[in-house]
Amino acid sequence: MASRKYWVGFNIVPSIGPAKVRALLDRFGDLETAWHADGRALHDAGLDRKAIHNLRQARAELDLDAQMADIEQHGLRVLTWEDDDYPPLLREIYGPPPVLYLRGTLLPEDEWAVAIVGTRRATTYGKQAARMLAHDLAQNGVTVVSGLARGIDAEAHQGALDAGGRTIAVMGCGLDRVYPPEHRHLAHTIAEQGALVSDYPLGTPPDARNFPPRNRIISGLSKGVLVVEAGAKSGALITVEFAVEQDREVFAVPGNIVSRNSIGCNRLIQNGAKMVLRVQDILEELNMTMIEQQAEVRAAVPANETEARLLELVSDQPLHVDEICRQSTLPVHQVSSTLAMMELKGMVQQVGGMQYVVAREQRVPYQID
Repeated sequence: MASRKYWVGFNIVPSIGPAKVRALLDRFGDLETAWHADGRALHDAGLDRKAIHNLRQARAELDLDAQMADIEQHGLRVLTWEDDDYPPLLREIYGPPPVLYLRGTLLPEDEWAVAIVGTRRATTYGKQAARMLAHDLAQNGVTVVSGLARGIDAEAHQGALDAGGRTIAVMGCGLDRVYPPEHRHLAHTIAEQGALVSDYPLGTPPDARNFPPRNRIISGLSKGVLVVEAGAKSGALITVEFAVEQDREVFAVPGNIVSRNSIGCNRLIQNGAKMVLRVQDILEELNMTMIEQQAEVRAAVPANETEARLLELVSDQPLHVDEICRQSTLPVHQVSSTLAMMELKGMVQQVGGMQYVVAREQRVPYQID
């Protein structure tokens, strides 16, 4: 997508967030046109003086092609609202980030995700609980989302990794950095077995003010948020506030009533959060007890028009990718990337020599005449 660099450009400009990006798209139709618009047109689109000044300064100082080259050099991918594989749960929230930087992979099954958050100063009990529950969630096909912080976050990621499952870390800095630095190896492993995600541009330091806003992404990527150890003023409770706004379920692990680390969790339970003693408490509440069966059903259903078109062409007889491109009239890069995703989902199978067959009998939907 040639216009991707303009999404990155606006993501760098201070004072232009999701609401203003939406206004620009509504006014100009695309961000390339908006990037080059004059002051009057920008004002008519809803930008204030500060935002217009910041944009003019960015246009004078930023080399967008160099920005994209830097992103590629760091092995990152950029997702925007225009991408089909932008996380669907995150897309549902109010003001989803227009741009996500990604290291690793996001898969369709990551829609079955639960966030695990808690204090950085975790006790032995808290660490054991976080790692055990993350491990058990991952074993049941649930992706574990957290923030790579010390304490509960790190234990949650490690528990999912130990189970051979998927985990996503949402960062409060640019993905060219790792914070805290001692989690560098953990971050590398997460990227191999899931993804590192941030809406902050490259070069953004791990400033304290970045972490509360990133918590909305942690909850936004998840169907529910589990709090394991939190003090009365824990940052994990900010994630809970976002979860409530986003209509996500809230869970909490009960703790020692004389421990400061348990005040937040115990109060959440008093106020209606579901108490969690075992992983089944989460799975049953979120209707995740049959994830494998649900995944199989979902994998058989095309996620977009491109998948549907390719599925019509592929049969039980091997068909070369060049012939698929010819018959579908789609560009080769789009066909190749879509077939790769369909293969991951178990919809098609490559049988050698870049030839594809349908992986399972596709049911014809019942139609009423």
